[in-house]
Amino acid sequence: MFRADVAPGAGNTLLWTVGAALVVAVLVMGAAAGTGRASWATAGKTMIIAPLAAALIAGVFVLEGQSSTFTAIKNNIIWVIVAPAAVTALGLIFAVLTERVRWSTAFKVVVFMPMAISFLAAGVTFKMVYDQNPDRGVANAVAVGVHDTFADPTPYPGARGRPPEQLEGTDATPVKASADVGLESAEAVTPGTPVKMALVGLTPKKVPDTAGTAAASPSGAGLSGVVWLDFVPGSKGENGAVDSNEKGLPGITVEAVRDGKVVDTTQTDASGQFSFPKLTSGSYTVRLPASNFAEAYSGIDWLGPSLATAAIIISYIWIWAGFAMVLIAAGLAAIPRDALEAARVDGATEWQVFQRVTIPLVRPVLVVVFVTLMINVLKIFDLVFVIPPEGPSQESATVIALEMWRVSFGPGGGADQGVGSALAVLLFLVVVPAMLFNIRRFRKEQS
Repeated sequence: MFRADVAPGAGNTLLWTVGAALVVAVLVMGAAAGTGRASWATAGKTMIIAPLAAALIAGVFVLEGQSSTFTAIKNNIIWVIVAPAAVTALGLIFAVLTERVRWSTAFKVVVFMPMAISFLAAGVTFKMVYDQNPDRGVANAVAVGVHDTFADPTPYPGARGRPPEQLEGTDATPVKASADVGLESAEAVTPGTPVKMALVGLTPKKVPDTAGTAAASPSGAGLSGVVWLDFVPGSKGENGAVDSNEKGLPGITVEAVRDGKVVDTTQTDASGQFSFPKLTSGSYTVRLPASNFAEAYSGIDWLGPSLATAAIIISYIWIWAGFAMVLIAAGLAAIPRDALEAARVDGATEWQVFQRVTIPLVRPVLVVVFVTLMINVLKIFDLVFVIPPEGPSQESATVIALEMWRVSFGPGGGADQGVGSALAVLLFLVVVPAMLFNIRRFRKEQS
């Protein structure tokens, strides 16, 4: 018995159609792979018509720079595992929560709005969101704000000592720099002789408002000195001398070192002065640790090679969460309310109702959403092309569709249409099963 709305042999027709498409793909890809890879021809006869497995080996795996192909396949696997599940779960959460609020329509519009933006425009937007400069990138602006809330900021990033040759003929203390240690006096100093450490590399705007005029003649018991900004805009002050309008640098950590060990620590006051009252004799090296001058925290390298794929997946979730929410919300609206009320009357908690009644009833919709998203991520291209910068970041985040374009037409891969055609067939083969699953499920539901 055949259904009236389905022609006899419809299933066989679908199989013959898919089979014919595979045959054509094998012929085209086999010819391209055989003519595109001379190295394969030297290993055997040049391929004109090849079995699918041999063509894929010739076009995908037997090639120079094969690591990028394996990276693309690995990233596609990550996409398939993470993105559809995350979007479906987030869409389900949004759909359930919006059922209980009066402004659910407005919320759904806001969440669905990214679907109205092209992937190219969304990619450009997220490229700016992930900008390394926290003054431009929203993500790093938040990261820096959170970091600075819980961690003490660097007092004077980028400051350095004035070169010793510019201090000749002055009473300023020459300093030497070390990336690990920081700044320290080039020679040993003794209590009773003021230590004057002239710093440059700062703009006056970076000096705190609490800074006072630098002490020209630092005073204090024991080993003492002053740290000041030896620079005044538009002034003809003398290098290495504390001029009347130069500012001290408050809040700098100062260490007294003897025989390679830190014997005392203090901080400069508002005028830049410091003293070690306990150190009244002996010779010491005065050190300003590198922590005083380390570069300020600038955020996370979102688009670096290690995080590029994760950052792009986050942008994908932002775009497609609205799609999943709308479809799942429609499925929730179709659930018989009697079933939910009956479960509540029987004493089930809201979580039990959700887990044992809502989820089973909406499972067909969840499967449709998940499979649709899986097909979509298998051929993801535009976000991976636009968001990460060219170079190591894009290479680490590449996927099959991008690699297919890059090796065939891209500036970084040349014109290797043989490999590109093999990747196209590989992409076709991984998408077809998911599409067939969706088609069979749709026909089953229609029957």
